[in-house]
Amino acid sequence: MKNHKLLNKIQKVLEENRKAVYLFFHSFQNLERPFLLRSDVIDIFEIFTEQESGISLKGSAFEEMISASEECAVRFPFACFAIRQDPSTWFYIRFHMEDIFMEELTVTEFLMFKETIVEPDRAPDESLLELDFEPFVREFPRMRETRSIGRGVEFLNRALSGRMFSQQEEGFAKLLQFLRLHQFNGQPLMLSKRINDVVTLREALRGAMKELDKCDPDAEWREFSGQLLELGFLPGWGKTAERVLDSFQLLSDILEAPDPALLEKFLARIPMIFRLVIMSPHGFLGQANVLGKPDTGGQVVYILNQVRALEKEMTLQIEEQGLDIHPEILVVTRLIPESQGTTCNQPVEPITGTQNAKILRVPFREPSGDVVPQWISRFEVWPYLERFSLEVEREILQQMGSKPDLVIGNYSDGNIVAYMLAQRMGVTQCIIAHALEKSKYLYSDLHWKDMDSQYHFSIQFTADLLAMNSADFIITSTYQEIAGTSFSLGQYESYSAFTMPDLYRVVNGVDVFDPKFNIVSPGADDGAFFSCRDEEKRLNELSGEISDLIFGKTGDDSRGHLEDKNKPILFTMARFDRIKNITGLVEWYGKSPELRERANLLVAGGFIDINKSQDEEEKYQIRRMHELMDQYQLDSQVRWVEFLPDKNFVGELYRSVADTGGVFVQPALFEAFGLTVVEAMSCGLPVVATCFGGPLEIIQDGKSGFHIDPNQGQKATEKISAFFDRCRNEPDYWETISRNSIERVEERYTWTLYARRLMTLSRIYGFWRFITRSERQENNRYLEMFYNLMYKRLAETLGK
Repeated sequence: MKNHKLLNKIQKVLEENRKAVYLFFHSFQNLERPFLLRSDVIDIFEIFTEQESGISLKGSAFEEMISASEECAVRFPFACFAIRQDPSTWFYIRFHMEDIFMEELTVTEFLMFKETIVEPDRAPDESLLELDFEPFVREFPRMRETRSIGRGVEFLNRALSGRMFSQQEEGFAKLLQFLRLHQFNGQPLMLSKRINDVVTLREALRGAMKELDKCDPDAEWREFSGQLLELGFLPGWGKTAERVLDSFQLLSDILEAPDPALLEKFLARIPMIFRLVIMSPHGFLGQANVLGKPDTGGQVVYILNQVRALEKEMTLQIEEQGLDIHPEILVVTRLIPESQGTTCNQPVEPITGTQNAKILRVPFREPSGDVVPQWISRFEVWPYLERFSLEVEREILQQMGSKPDLVIGNYSDGNIVAYMLAQRMGVTQCIIAHALEKSKYLYSDLHWKDMDSQYHFSIQFTADLLAMNSADFIITSTYQEIAGTSFSLGQYESYSAFTMPDLYRVVNGVDVFDPKFNIVSPGADDGAFFSCRDEEKRLNELSGEISDLIFGKTGDDSRGHLEDKNKPILFTMARFDRIKNITGLVEWYGKSPELRERANLLVAGGFIDINKSQDEEEKYQIRRMHELMDQYQLDSQVRWVEFLPDKNFVGELYRSVADTGGVFVQPALFEAFGLTVVEAMSCGLPVVATCFGGPLEIIQDGKSGFHIDPNQGQKATEKISAFFDRCRNEPDYWETISRNSIERVEERYTWTLYARRLMTLSRIYGFWRFITRSERQENNRYLEMFYNLMYKRLAETLGK
């Protein structure tokens, strides 16, 4: 084992360099906090090794351990290290800092040690509930290579098809059973009862392919279906003779010699996704006047663009399958009677740009049955969700006339409702986190008691574990979202092992090598976000309004006036919350004479008048913004306007900033994906963005944009200033970055690619859900118990 080799080498260091190790740990006695992050441990080690006594540890296995330490917990005389050599590859070491010996700990022992630090007056609780999902997937295929993470469907198809077809006749029989499942409104598709065994299927395929060889390849189903119906084939195989023949050949090849690639291609064609439900309960989910309201931002944009792309792709695929069926999509959210000038008080709202997609709004209700009239923070929704899910189920059945074929959850609250619906209705379940709060708030698990009155993380993390472990597949926008990098923890990986003292500890919560994880990156709306060079499409009619927005005078909805109109513009836009770090960017700018000399700063976010805000975190950021404007006297170089909800206007604003030779800056402390990054790049506006989260993968540093560390403001401003200097010295440099940005988006980040991939995943995971359903029963019962004994109890307690 890799960790045992390292342990042996560390042991040798302890034996040969006892004095140096003792002195290193001796420096821990002056620490003011017991929990150290990787950066803290590395800093302490580097400072120590600058002294003569530490030289012997430099370059040793001890330094290797320090570099791989994700965290260190200290309680004299022990220091415990969590070592992360690769994503989801952990081991734990405890050092006695006086006697200089070490021992390997189990994950339970490490978590219990952390609990004793948080609650020093209590003995470790060995009887605390421990969650361990590993036994339920022990026999299920699991990836081993980090490069495979996020490509679960490829691995699963290879692994399960090999296992399924190892006994070919049994595997073929299961495939036949699956093909006979499909129907729409009671009308069977694919196969009739005439084909009731694999031998009959083989014979029917041979006869059908002979008939199709005689047909015009462009002939449509109605022209040749007579012969196929007699053989037992029903609509759904394709629109034209050529398509049907190709589908039959694929199936015939699979029955002759099973192959994972052929199976994936064949499954992607099966008509099985007609009705789709997308869950997103919190916030204001509407098509106008909602962006910038509390808990409402990129997720709304994501879902609406997702729906339009999915309906278009579903319609195209159903047509190719030879069926006259119109897909239905319901985006389910909560109804808010006090809707603050939005349409969020309308029970049903058609989605513009679609033929048959709607927003369905269902209210939250008090235990008495009364409708909750006002908006409620995403941290406070938990007591309402179970009853909400029951009412949602009734409304879905009424609207669609049938259960959906797929339910997709968004964010923690939508994911837990998706879990409830999928379990009751027996349908395929997909979840999308967007952002997991656990990684946003440092030690939010250990100190959950201190934070629970405000954030209720005890419920949220419980909901996350339920959704992650019940989902048939999980969509992420980036690899980092799952497994992080060599130096940072993935959002999902943070759920692999953690503890909430006095509540429960998790020893095996989420496995990032689980093949349910798939990276499917979203795109930008190409109708609004297109190249600044595409003059024919540009909205030149908005130029006067945009000029007033950028260069206008201070008003009720703006502050600051840009005196020098000849400077390029730094543009940033986001919700005003701590994690987006907009005020951090303004402070960097205020402290940097070089950057202030080279560029103006345009900020779009929040409210100028703090009294307009209902969100405490946003109020703090607004107050901080005014303080910074005053402190650094920025009113002649910084223009601050309120959040901009109109995507077409924002698209033209990106392009107008590009006209000045400017850049878009996304300075977030962490960004799960970075939709504004993709939008700006689509417009050809160079982007400087955080190195933590999605932008690290979206942007190729130095080629299609630039990365910055949001914790190092001075270096960030130096990098931006250097960009402007190079543009001044190399007139083509800005243009090169701009064009590379557009090419990067077109290759990787479009909604068409997203929708096509999601539809393929839905069919393949739907198939494997059918094949492995008996193997999942124990896991489902475990989750059911956890839901009833933990989640419901916590939600009910909050509701009282």
